[in-house]
Amino acid sequence: MKTELYSLSKIFTENLFRIPDYQRGYSWTERQLKDFWTDLELLDESRDHYTGVLTLEEVPTKTVASWMDDLWIVESKRFSPFYVVDGQQRLTTALILLQTILDAVPDRATVNYSTAEEIRKKYIFESRDGGVSRSYIFGYEKDNPSYEYLKSKIFLEASDSHSVGETTIYTQNLLHARTFFSERVAKLAVSHLENLFTKLTQHFLFNIYVISGAIDVFVAFETMNNRGKPLSHLELLKNRLIYLSTRLEVDEFEKGQLRRTINESWKTAYHFLGRNESAPLDDDEFLSLQSFLYFASQGISSRAEDEGEDEDDKFSRMWRHHSNDYEFATFLLEKHFTSRNLKKIPDLNEQVESPTINAQILYEYSKHLKLTVETYYRLLNPSDAEYNSSVRIQLERLRRLGWRDAMPLGVAAAQSGASPEELNMLYSVLERLLFIRMIQWRGLYEELNLLQLAVQVLRSKRTVGDISAELSTICEKGAKTLDIAGATARWGKERGYYTWGGLRYFLFEYELTLKTRSKSDRNKLLWEEFAAEKYNSDYSTIEHVYPQRASHDYWKANFGHLTIKQRNKTRNSLGNLLALSRPKNAALSNRPFPEKRDGSQQSGGYRHGSYSEIEVSELQDWTPQTIMARGIKMLEFLGQRWAIPIGDQSQKLKALNIPFLGISPASDGSDDEEDEQG
Repeated sequence: MKTELYSLSKIFTENLFRIPDYQRGYSWTERQLKDFWTDLELLDESRDHYTGVLTLEEVPTKTVASWMDDLWIVESKRFSPFYVVDGQQRLTTALILLQTILDAVPDRATVNYSTAEEIRKKYIFESRDGGVSRSYIFGYEKDNPSYEYLKSKIFLEASDSHSVGETTIYTQNLLHARTFFSERVAKLAVSHLENLFTKLTQHFLFNIYVISGAIDVFVAFETMNNRGKPLSHLELLKNRLIYLSTRLEVDEFEKGQLRRTINESWKTAYHFLGRNESAPLDDDEFLSLQSFLYFASQGISSRAEDEGEDEDDKFSRMWRHHSNDYEFATFLLEKHFTSRNLKKIPDLNEQVESPTINAQILYEYSKHLKLTVETYYRLLNPSDAEYNSSVRIQLERLRRLGWRDAMPLGVAAAQSGASPEELNMLYSVLERLLFIRMIQWRGLYEELNLLQLAVQVLRSKRTVGDISAELSTICEKGAKTLDIAGATARWGKERGYYTWGGLRYFLFEYELTLKTRSKSDRNKLLWEEFAAEKYNSDYSTIEHVYPQRASHDYWKANFGHLTIKQRNKTRNSLGNLLALSRPKNAALSNRPFPEKRDGSQQSGGYRHGSYSEIEVSELQDWTPQTIMARGIKMLEFLGQRWAIPIGDQSQKLKALNIPFLGISPASDGSDDEEDEQG
């Protein structure tokens, strides 16, 4: 290896740079971009900044010969082509910032005595005799979705491709970085732009390493990328599979075909994982699920002690263990997809075993990943799926409810060939099952193993219809034995229903029912805003109508006859909790009910809020009896919606954790020593 410190200006002198197919795409987000910008802004003009290591690999002559767009510049101008093995995030960021500086330069102005065209020729592209043929100095290999995206959306050059619309998590990151820097340089004077340009191209220094042919670049890539922003296991696995494909004892055509399959599968994976830009899906959560589905269907386990264990239970335990501790990644990268498993190992009789990993296994695993990611995306984004309306409704409910441990069964069912009616039945009973579980865990799961059921579907041991029928039976038993009063009594020790894990889901379903009754198509409550954890502690999307800090005389008059403990239980009972269409400041929520209902100069009232708020705004007063009546109404909705027996008036009041309201005021005895909730 050779090493030396280089400025960006020196690096981009008669060199071409390509991001190879085993590399991940552009992964920097807001935090890394801010750090890069801060380093640049704070750098003194008289000093240099060490930017990091740039590790390169010389591109083989045989590979360059296939680069139709770039062969001329290599042969005629003697540009040296390199793969960027490590440091691509910093290099890409520097080029994006450079482009935004050029965008901000006024027409016909120069930057440090160089025109924008001269700078583009050095860092962005060169044209062959000033014609249409262009060679981009920095970019991705041509079959990468980021290749065209970088040209057309970042460098703002016309694309020769039929379509440049494909987006992935990585292309979204490219666009975000461009927007980030554009906003910062747009209003800067030319002198400031020149200063930025100088620091970026002359004073940001890289430590250059060129890997020799004796070093395995795939192994080097994994080792180097333990620095900086860590690679996801999905990104590491792509590199590993491409590496293994190069080590197979098959002809070059087979190797090339397998490598293309791996690249296409991962291209599809990142397309769907990033397709919903507002809620991208997590790499490793998907990989965990997909690995479970693949290996369970193939009858492969990750643990030696699994031998002799019931086969179906073995795979369900494998998922539980992997999904919690990411042991699945250890299995994939350290036990299964390894060089050792490519070798033919003789046994004691000197016979030769077949390799654990071969071309067919790598091909089938990659195709399975490609198939699974689309199903996974559709289940979590049902509005973008081709399911009928009934199935989409159930999937939206499951998405809001959260169904991670039921997802393997959901995907297995969707890929089983089950009819829309069968899928609707399964997803409906799963929603009911998971909701009941959110009230009371014990009892229901003693005879329930959703993962084992997923394995049975994967291995065609049982049909989706059979499993739906079994789950329905379990649901019925769970509903009949459900002790809501006992569950709410336990919650009562910690602020009652307000701490219930299913509260937001329940209030949202109640809101949707009120919307249906209003015969309006307008959504006044959006799940993503209602369920988000982005609001700080001074704001909330769930209101205590009778507030937690009830210091106003109105509240003292209406609730002062209750003991402190009774007041705490009442304010956290279901009937006092209200879904807000938008978060309100906690200080405003402490106002008397008439002001909350009608609004004030500081805040809109319930009359103009969600359907739940409008329902409450129709009341003239807010008292313990009002809370009790609304709570009973909401419990009755719960019983009807999820087919759960609620019981008589006395049982309902126990379930609401306010039995004292049905007897007589202040009957809960000597609790006045407890403090009011803050």
